[in-house]
Amino acid sequence: MTEHDHRDLLSGRASALADDVFDDDGFLLDEERDGLQLDREERNALRRVAGLSTELEDITEVEYRQLRLERVVLASVWYEGTSEDAENSMRELAALAETAGAQVLEGVIQRRVNPDPATYLGKGKAAELRDIVIAEGADTVIADAELAPSQRRALEDVVKVKVIDRTALILDIFAQHAKSKEGKAQVELAQLQYLLPRLRGWGESMSRQAGGQVGGAGQGMGSRGPGETKIELDRRRINSRIAKLRREIKDMKTVRETKRGSRRANKVPSVAIAGYTNAGKSSLLNRLTGAGVLVQNQLFATLDPTVRRAETPDGREYTLADTVGFVRQLPHQLVEAFRSTLEEVAESDLLLHVVDGSHPDPESQISAVRAVLADVEATDVKEIIVVNKADVADPEVLDRLLRNEKHSIAVSARTGQGIEELIRLVAAELPQPDVHVHVLVPYAQGHLVSRIHEDGEILSSEHQEDGTLITARVDEDLAADLATYSV
Repeated sequence: MTEHDHRDLLSGRASALADDVFDDDGFLLDEERDGLQLDREERNALRRVAGLSTELEDITEVEYRQLRLERVVLASVWYEGTSEDAENSMRELAALAETAGAQVLEGVIQRRVNPDPATYLGKGKAAELRDIVIAEGADTVIADAELAPSQRRALEDVVKVKVIDRTALILDIFAQHAKSKEGKAQVELAQLQYLLPRLRGWGESMSRQAGGQVGGAGQGMGSRGPGETKIELDRRRINSRIAKLRREIKDMKTVRETKRGSRRANKVPSVAIAGYTNAGKSSLLNRLTGAGVLVQNQLFATLDPTVRRAETPDGREYTLADTVGFVRQLPHQLVEAFRSTLEEVAESDLLLHVVDGSHPDPESQISAVRAVLADVEATDVKEIIVVNKADVADPEVLDRLLRNEKHSIAVSARTGQGIEELIRLVAAELPQPDVHVHVLVPYAQGHLVSRIHEDGEILSSEHQEDGTLITARVDEDLAADLATYSV
C-alpha cells in the first residue's frame, strides 16, 4: 500500500497530517505519533465478521429461484467504542436486513478515526468492498450508519450496486409492518422526510425546464414547460404530500387523545410497555392480559400500539399499551412521525421497560430506549425495568442488571417465570385511591358500593339494617359522591 493510499484512509485528517514524517510504508514514525493514530493492522484491512451469512443451503434450483431474496453485503466503520460494540452493531444490522427480507452474505468492518466524508469507507476500502460484492454475487450494500446523500452516491459509483443506509433499511421494515391507517401514514411521512434531501437529477429526463430558443432536435416550440425542472416538481409534490400527511396524523392524534381522556375521566390507570425491538414486549402483554397479540421472533413485529385492559389481584382495572420497539440510532424522522403513538408512554402512570436479558449488551439497549423516551418527553414516568428472557439469559448478566437498576425484576414471558411477582409489583406501583372514607351506603344505592369495589380499596365492610357500612380509600370524585353517607 502506498503513502497516498494511507493518506486516503485518513482523509478526514489530511490537513493535520500534511507536515508529518512517514516511514517507507506510509506510517507515522513513532516519535511523530500523537496517540490518535490507529494500529497498522487495524488500518490495513477490512475485518470480516464471522457468522453473519444467511446463504440458503440444501435447496433445489427451482425452489431457490422462487425464494430468491435480495443478496446483501454489510459494511461498517468502527470509529468509537470497543470491537465488541462494533460487532454487536453489525449483528443487529444483519437481523434488520433479514427482517426486511434480505439474504446476508458477508459483513465487513473498517477501523478508522472517522468515516470518510466522501465514500464512508475510504476510497481504497470501497474498492475492496467492490471485489467482495463481485465475489459474493451481491446486489446491495447496506451501511451501518446514516449516509449523507453525497456519500451514498460516491460509494454506489465505486461498488456498482445499490447502496442503502441503516435509516433506509429501518424505514423499509416499518413500511412492511404498518397495518393501521395511522401507522401507514406515519411511515410514509418518515419516508418522504428522508427522501426529500436525497432527490437528485438524472440527466435530461429530470431537467425539463424550457424557455425561449432551446437547442437540440425535437425541442423549441411546443416543448416549453411551466418553468420548473422535474426535480423541483417532485420536491413540490413531496412537500405537499408531507403537509397532507401531517394534517391527517394530527386528526388521528385528536382521536387518540380523546380515548386517553376518556380513560382518565374514568380513573383507569394506564401502564405502557416499551423497550428495545424484539425484547419480548408483545409476549409480555399476552402473558399479562391474554390479549393474543402477534408475536414474532423478528424486529419491529409490532408497529400499531395495542391497548388492553387488565386487573390487579385486588380487582382494580388498568390498561396496558404495547408500543413500537426502539432500536439504536432510531431515525429521527421516525421518532417525529410516531410522536403521537409514543405519547402513550408519556401519558401513562407506569412504564414497563422491557429488556432482553439474553442480549450481548443489554445496557446499550436500555440507554437507546431512554434516549428515545427523552425525545418524546417521557422521562418523568415511573419506570420498572423488566428483564425478559431470564430462562435463557446468563445468570451473571441478570445479577448485574438487577443490581444496577434499582427498580427491576427478572421474568420470562415464554415460561411464565416471575410473571406473578411482576403483576403484584405493577399493582403496588399503580396510583392508589388516597381519600379515606367511612360511610353507611343505603341498599338502594348499590351502584355506589359497586364503584367502591371497582375504583377504590375496601378496608372493611359490614352489612347493617340500614345499609352497608364501609371503610375504604377512594379517589376524590367518588369521595364527593359518598359525602352524603358519611358516618
